[in-house]
Amino acid sequence: MLNFFRITSLTEGISYLLILCVTFGFISREFVYTLGMAHGALFILYLVLSLLAAYKQGWSVGVWLLMFLAAFIPFAFVPVEIFIQKELRKNENSAAQVSGLT
Repeated sequence: MLNFFRITSLTEGISYLLILCVTFGFISREFVYTLGMAHGALFILYLVLSLLAAYKQGWSVGVWLLMFLAAFIPFAFVPVEIFIQKELRKNENSAAQVSGLT
């Protein structure tokens, strides 16, 4: 679940950067519809997966709000990626400790 959220976070962040590239004229405006639809779908998926991940991981509402706000800030997917990698390592360590105890 967390890995799927991580991949969605990265692709949503990159799609947001692509939309900004259209806005600044780096990419032709003929791609606005395609990029906009893809980004919209990824944003909704990001929102749903962030709620599910927050619930499953036991994150506070504040952590979830930071995840949500990161979707509106260019390049904020990078700190989200770092946070998710730390969470994945923490989950692996706790799973290893549990399996070592049995």
